[in-house]
Amino acid sequence: MRPTFRRLVASTAAAGMLVLAGCSAPATPDGTSGSATLVVATSDEPDALNPVLNYGVDGASLIFDGLVTRDDDNRLVAGLATALPELSRDGRTVTAKLRDGVQFHDGTALTAQDVVFTYQAVLDPTVDSTLRSDLDMVESVTAPDAATVVFRLRYPYAPFLQRLTLGIVPAKLLSGQDINTAGFNRKPIGTGPYRVESWTPGDRLVLTANESYFGGRPKNNRVVVAFVADDNVRAQRMRAGEFDAAELPPKLASGFDADATYRVQRVPTADYRGVMLPTGNPVLADPAVRRALNLGVDRAAMVSGLLGGAGEPAFGPIPPTSEFADPSIVGKPTADPTAAGALLDAAGWTPGPGGVRVKDGRPARFTLMYPASDTLRKDLALAVTADAKKIGIEVTPAGLTWDAIDPRMKSDALLMGYGTPFDPDFVSYKLFGSRFAGQGYFNPGSYRSEVTDSALQEGRDQIDPALRKAAYAQFQKQLATDVPWLFLTYLRHTYVLKSSVRGVAPRVEAHEHGVANSIWWNIDTWTRS
Repeated sequence: MRPTFRRLVASTAAAGMLVLAGCSAPATPDGTSGSATLVVATSDEPDALNPVLNYGVDGASLIFDGLVTRDDDNRLVAGLATALPELSRDGRTVTAKLRDGVQFHDGTALTAQDVVFTYQAVLDPTVDSTLRSDLDMVESVTAPDAATVVFRLRYPYAPFLQRLTLGIVPAKLLSGQDINTAGFNRKPIGTGPYRVESWTPGDRLVLTANESYFGGRPKNNRVVVAFVADDNVRAQRMRAGEFDAAELPPKLASGFDADATYRVQRVPTADYRGVMLPTGNPVLADPAVRRALNLGVDRAAMVSGLLGGAGEPAFGPIPPTSEFADPSIVGKPTADPTAAGALLDAAGWTPGPGGVRVKDGRPARFTLMYPASDTLRKDLALAVTADAKKIGIEVTPAGLTWDAIDPRMKSDALLMGYGTPFDPDFVSYKLFGSRFAGQGYFNPGSYRSEVTDSALQEGRDQIDPALRKAAYAQFQKQLATDVPWLFLTYLRHTYVLKSSVRGVAPRVEAHEHGVANSIWWNIDTWTRS
């Protein structure tokens, strides 16, 4: 998907090296792990630090807490609520009781009105929140007393509790303001384990420990999140000892494997890469071409050659780690050009000039776009191009800016990334539902299937886990038949950490990660030995 984060230029990152050096890991240890500053590095910088505007909505935001949160296995546990919220028998009323004594960073008490304000702000059409469509089932949210929140839903929505990881903002600081432009977005007040000390755009975010955090004071005093867009610069600075942890591409991370000063964590994810095949393209509209491509790509070679082994072949949008993954949706990880060619032959695509197949005078060729700044997507696009050529399909890779990509998504293929480990309804309902066809990054290829629509709707409507599992099995099978996407790989997010860092607990990660929801999701428990 298109990044919601600013990609900063390498020159900015290089300048940041000089600035950050003053608070980098080697300069700040003061002898006790409990008071150390930890420095982590990521490529992605958020546009805002306000959950209403999409910051850390799946929890682990370090600054905010939701009514619920997730444990080491991504299972829901109570957050600001005293226990997991209760669901009524008809599935339309959800009631949460708040913990006593929780305070925002400015010392004011959290109340149910803050929760009500947060969700109403998301639903306010004047607020530029991308979350609004995720909460369109919410009919009302009320606070019958200071410690109770009641959600009334328009219809039963099975994974609603998963939506309650959204961080809660203080109503008194945002009421009556234009949330889209509020200063709060850059220096927010939350209830989380860290408060924002400063945010220098293009350089770093500095967080300090919340001494009165309801979950217990963090085991370190400060966390610095360095924003370093350039992968090579980030690796150089990791090697120079500036960071305690940094996310790096697999190939760069592997360079640290043999150095005992560091350890490399390869974290399983639900983050897939694939090619969106638009039905508005006259060649890709033919199911035979899409199925042939699905047979013709060599996913195993992509994983070993491009990811350095840090990934798995992908055949659908529900990751193998999910309880909803259908075991029948598994293809050959290696290419089968013979079967692909036979499928094209049968569909009337015959070899033409230059080895490019032709049908009814139309050559089998299309353009494959990818964001030019993303080296992995470029490598994958080139691999697809090479594999397609072997079966007589000519692909022209095109590295473009997102602004150039946007108007072409209905007709040109696009190397995209998505994925969440939390619930199959998230992402897939919009990405493959007919209702969202052609709506920006929601189903940009305008895929339409009544079977898929029905299965996706059944999956979100049913509370019974067995019925949900059956619905998503149907969804995955129909997708495998229609091939609106050419799923390529699931990534493992790779991080390099200093060997002295303790307390790290990797868990399956989503496509969206950065300041929030990365391997440092529990950095408040990290120490150095």
